Amino acid sequence: MAIDRRSLLKYAALAPFANAVAPLALGTNTVADRKADYTLRIAPGTVELAPGHLVSTTLYNGQFPGPLLRLTEGKRAVVDIYNDTETPEVAHWHGQMIPSDVDGSIEEGTPAIPARGMRRISFVPKPSGFRFLHTHVSAGADLNRGAYSGQAAPVYIEPKTNAGAFDREVFLVLKEFEPSFSRGGDMDMKFLAGAPSKELKAIGKAADEKNKQHKEKGFEVSYKSFAINGKMLGASEPIRVKSGERVLFHVLNASAGEIRSLALPGHVFRVLALDGNPIPTPTEVPVLWLGTAERVSALVEMQHPGVWVLGDLDDDDRRHGMGIVVEYAGQSGEPKWEKPKPFLWDYSAFGHPATAPAPVDETIEMLIVKNNAALGGFNQWTLNGEAFSMDSMKPLYTVRHGRRYRLKFRNASDDIHPLHLHRHSFELTRIAGKPTSGVMKDVVMLGGFQEAELEFIADNPGLTLFHCHQQLHMDFGFMALFQYA
Repeated sequence: MAIDRRSLLKYAALAPFANAVAPLALGTNTVADRKADYTLRIAPGTVELAPGHLVSTTLYNGQFPGPLLRLTEGKRAVVDIYNDTETPEVAHWHGQMIPSDVDGSIEEGTPAIPARGMRRISFVPKPSGFRFLHTHVSAGADLNRGAYSGQAAPVYIEPKTNAGAFDREVFLVLKEFEPSFSRGGDMDMKFLAGAPSKELKAIGKAADEKNKQHKEKGFEVSYKSFAINGKMLGASEPIRVKSGERVLFHVLNASAGEIRSLALPGHVFRVLALDGNPIPTPTEVPVLWLGTAERVSALVEMQHPGVWVLGDLDDDDRRHGMGIVVEYAGQSGEPKWEKPKPFLWDYSAFGHPATAPAPVDETIEMLIVKNNAALGGFNQWTLNGEAFSMDSMKPLYTVRHGRRYRLKFRNASDDIHPLHLHRHSFELTRIAGKPTSGVMKDVVMLGGFQEAELEFIADNPGLTLFHCHQQLHMDFGFMALFQYA
């Protein structure tokens, strides 16, 4: 397996000392002798997507998804992570407000878990809600590394108070398998609310003209197989329900770069939380849309007996596995699929009506541009004309503790970008031309040739990584580091 440049630079210095320094990173001597709450092993393994259809990948505890980790808000957790592979690894605690040295990002200074070694992680989980754990190494052209592998596990942080009324919870982890490179095609963005900007289209066109020597589109990644909880449609046990039951679905898109949808014929989803954070306006929708690494918690009242396919709207992806059967008690027969009517995914529908924006201390604007096929056939991504350097890892932005910052993104490409900020939650204040308030997230989809404004309070000191959560994009320039003054 290839080791990326970032690994070579950082791991070479850290690997010999990772086990020795692990207790020092805990911040207390008492946890060094404490029994771990969870033990995870990173190791090669196989996933049986369907009878006789096995794929080889890297897994947590030999399974996909990895085990559900249930933690308690405010109660210190200790996790032992063993790396049984031949390459250094990191495990990112996505969506949590924890220190940089345990967040699971080499760019932020988290020590690696050395090859054939281990590291003990200790932190106080927060905030409550649906988070997840995943690898955060660069993959580059190696489709066995990073998010292309099977290293993903749901994490649920129990709130201090009652989470709400429902009969039971179901966790669904959406994932594609058997990746291969292809030349880029057009991404469907009709499901997102908002119209493209003529100005941003013009900037994108100018970038294409500048790179016109690259006649072919840059590499993208396509997949042969799709699965929910590691099983292709029809290969798993159905989700068995009863009429009148209230089922809370926690849905995670653990893809390396795919946008996912999910619909259940004859039912609606009452969205209660996005990325684990309760929303101001619980809203019923016929379809869930999730960018890479997004999570949705939605309640479904089971009031339409039958045997149904809970699946992706894309017919081809669904036929290749992206679905699971929902079976009512006493019902039988072939599972049925019915495509819902067209529906626009609009984040502002989950928030408060726009109010006077809170004053910010600084606005940071980022223009996103794609240099088509500029890096050996791969697209290069720049923020304000600069691609992130994996060699220097130089912070581009400086923030001060306690101040409020507005991030204004202008997407001059025809791609959807799931924008992710580590170790902080942000508030959506404008999306697809609409002002809104109250929606707190850690990932948000920015449509092609559209703008978004996010605001966050710098309240978690330490190096903080921002990036597009599509593996190809972050590997080829779409990242930036924030540092605290």
